[in-house]
Amino acid sequence: MRLIVARCEVTYTGRLNAYLPESTRLLMLKADGSVLVHADAGGYKPLNWMTPPTAIEDDGETLVVRKRQGRSEDRLEIRLHEILADVAHDMGEAAALEKDGVERDLQLELAAAPSALGEELRLVRREWPTDVGPVDLMCRDPGDGWVAVEIKRVGTIEAVEQLTRYLDFIRRDPAKEACRGVLAAQAIKPQAATLAEARGIRCVEVDLAALRGEREPDLTLFAV
Repeated sequence: MRLIVARCEVTYTGRLNAYLPESTRLLMLKADGSVLVHADAGGYKPLNWMTPPTAIEDDGETLVVRKRQGRSEDRLEIRLHEILADVAHDMGEAAALEKDGVERDLQLELAAAPSALGEELRLVRREWPTDVGPVDLMCRDPGDGWVAVEIKRVGTIEAVEQLTRYLDFIRRDPAKEACRGVLAAQAIKPQAATLAEARGIRCVEVDLAALRGEREPDLTLFAV
């Protein structure tokens, strides 16, 4: 990973246009091709970013990050006015994310009985790999359509954003361009349900005790 602290200005062109005037920012260039532009405020979310695969050009004064999506191209141009720090670190092989007990148990139970999500799904694979992280469950519906399922203890806006990134990557494959998304959790935050509906993602609240057969099911669906 390369970390650059610099006074810079950033121009993004692609599906929309955006401009960040000159200021001091942290640039993160990851080995997988991800590029993130952070300020010293605003929490964890970057001001702008590009997900892999990308092509990066660096002439010492300007970083240009390009990403092809079909016939269009996204372009992030970072003009470096003053570099304050520029370091690279070998992060080594990343350890896999270990979910907490509830998420892990939910995943196991839903993998064994995906129809508990409110439709007759059949499991294709757990931990379906993508370049931006593994999808908890990849399933197919009765019409043989693809369905990506992300499982959380609590469904939040961040969970919807995560599933959106997975779907964006999966749909690059023409055979999976109609892949649907399902967010499954023991509880869904109202704001998350609203965002998911706007993005065509179905939310399902599931009860781990009911999945285990410890009591009668009480399934709540937020249909879109």
